[in-house]
Amino acid sequence: MRIRYTIGALTTAALLTLTACEGTEDTSSSKPDKAAADTSSQEQQDTADADTGAAETAELPDLVGQDLQAAQDAAQAAGFYVLDDQDASGQGRLQVMDRNWTVCSQEPEAGTHPTDTQVTLFAVKDSESC
Repeated sequence: MRIRYTIGALTTAALLTLTACEGTEDTSSSKPDKAAADTSSQEQQDTADADTGAAETAELPDLVGQDLQAAQDAAQAAGFYVLDDQDASGQGRLQVMDRNWTVCSQEPEAGTHPTDTQVTLFAVKDSESC
C-alpha cells in the first residue's frame, strides 16, 4: 500500500511541476512583436537572395588515371568540396589508404560545373586494372 502512495505522490508532483511551467508567457498584448517581424523579413530577403543568385561554377579537371588522394586534392583545389569515392570493382571496399587507389572514372566528367556538385571518383587498388 505504501508503494501506491509513493507512486501517486511522485505522479502528482510531476504534474504540478509541468503545470507550473505552463502559461508563464503574457499573451494579452495584441501588438505584434516588432523584433520577430524584422527577423522574419530579413530571413525572407536572405532566402530570396540565395534563390536568385547564380551558383558559382568552376572547371573540374580530368581526374582519371591519378591516384585517389591526388585526384581529391586536385578537385578541392579547383573548388569542388563535395567528394565521394567508390570501389570501381563493384566489391564495395572502402578506400582506407587513398594513395593506394587509382581513379578509373569520375562523375561528372571534366568540364564546367557548379562548385556544389558532388564529384564521385570510382577507383580500384593500384595492383588492379580498371
